Amino acid sequence: MHLNFSFIVPVYNRPEEISELLESMTMMDYNACFEVVIVEDGSTVPSEEVVKTFSDRLHISYYSKKNSGPGDSRNYGMERAEGNYFIILDSDCILPPHYLGEVDRELRTNYVDCFGGPDTAHPSFTDLQKAINYAMTATITTGGIRGKKNAVGKFQPRSFNMGISRKAFAQTGGFGKIHPGEDPDLTIRLWRVGFDTRLLQNAFVYHKRRISWTKFYKQVYKFGMTRPILNYWHPQTEKIIYWLPAAFTAGLIVSLVLWGMGIPVFIMMYLLFFIVLFMDAFYKNRNLKVAVLAVFAVIVQFLGYGYGFIKSTWRIKVGQAKPEEAFPELFFK
Repeated sequence: MHLNFSFIVPVYNRPEEISELLESMTMMDYNACFEVVIVEDGSTVPSEEVVKTFSDRLHISYYSKKNSGPGDSRNYGMERAEGNYFIILDSDCILPPHYLGEVDRELRTNYVDCFGGPDTAHPSFTDLQKAINYAMTATITTGGIRGKKNAVGKFQPRSFNMGISRKAFAQTGGFGKIHPGEDPDLTIRLWRVGFDTRLLQNAFVYHKRRISWTKFYKQVYKFGMTRPILNYWHPQTEKIIYWLPAAFTAGLIVSLVLWGMGIPVFIMMYLLFFIVLFMDAFYKNRNLKVAVLAVFAVIVQFLGYGYGFIKSTWRIKVGQAKPEEAFPELFFK
């Protein structure tokens, strides 16, 4: 089929980030035309003036609407886009020059109606950004679910770097109102109606994540809260591996208590795990500070996700609460 690509990018109060993304699009090694659709999701700091500076270099459209969340904003953009294949990006991403050429080559070789690509850290990123990137992408921490060939389970594209055909969007209605969690929810619904998904390993993006420790904890805490909701909606996708961060958190607390009681064997096992983490992070980043921060990032990630997962599981499975009523902060109206 003839592929006509439209990038869909929701943005919320981040004009400086959208500038970096658009600049990277102008430097891609791709000769065919493509469209860029920017959807301003109720921002108080708009990006319109930034977008205008790229109008002579990119085929770009700009829309502004009331705040309704990233999922609904992506749907809004896809409904108005010209292309027959949509590429969803977060505004804090930067594209390498080969990105769109790689996507085009892969889809022409082995077409799929939905794909996802990995995210990684650019050499210019801060040490904290690189450490958090390691925590979010390493196989030893997440099982490779964000873009590894050896990922645990069937690959579920994430909306920071995700492609979907117009046909698949039309048949599913696109993203739901939950956030985070709207991307795996869409993927599971795509599978249900017969579409497949595939990882494009080399179609990676640099995911900048302008983030602090506090924001990172809140992010992974919300990730943990949404997983039991997805299990509730799609029970066939529930896996024991989703309990691992919660088990890690509980085990660490028990190990610290036992250590205080003079039983150090379990905390030594955790120490061994942290040493392996440190060595792996150092090997991949070649930076001592990043390796140290990566260990702390993994601890924050597991604690936040684990606590959110336990809290959500208790409310939904034990308390029999409906997700929208139990956690209204996770849903856009």
